[in-house]
Amino acid sequence: MKPEFTLKSVEVSLTPQRRFEEYLQSRGMRNTQQRRYLLDAIYASHDHFDADMLIDQLPSKGEKGYVSRPTIYRSLIEFVDAGLLRRFELDGRAVYEHDYGYPQHDHLHCTRCDTLFEFQSEELFAIRNQVAQDQNFRVSGHRLIISGICERCNRAPRRQRRKQDLI
Repeated sequence: MKPEFTLKSVEVSLTPQRRFEEYLQSRGMRNTQQRRYLLDAIYASHDHFDADMLIDQLPSKGEKGYVSRPTIYRSLIEFVDAGLLRRFELDGRAVYEHDYGYPQHDHLHCTRCDTLFEFQSEELFAIRNQVAQDQNFRVSGHRLIISGICERCNRAPRRQRRKQDLI
């Protein structure tokens, strides 16, 4: 991705774990070991994921750090409500990404390999803000997903050279 479209970092005052603790305290809920483990696993890398992908990455039943499927689904909703994750629909499935500590951005979605590419565009923000101003509309955010075929998938498949072709 071209450098002018890469994401800039956002400074935050709390860690995702501390922000989630405050969220739970404000609702009189406990911060269980399973919730903490799950949040650590999610924030260990910046990837887009769905619940099934997350479940596949976590320890199996009987192993240390196991989190049950119902707890995962409930926790994902709580993480979204706490402002830690953002949820969006992609090809009929719920996909999650980090929200806390990451700037507003948009995506290119390759419909062949299902890869999401993140980008920021000042020009796009300017258009959004101008349209909102023209309509006396107060913007709280936006979501743009551009579907297509990525460079890697768009390349023509290389034909294998066979020995008989060299004759």
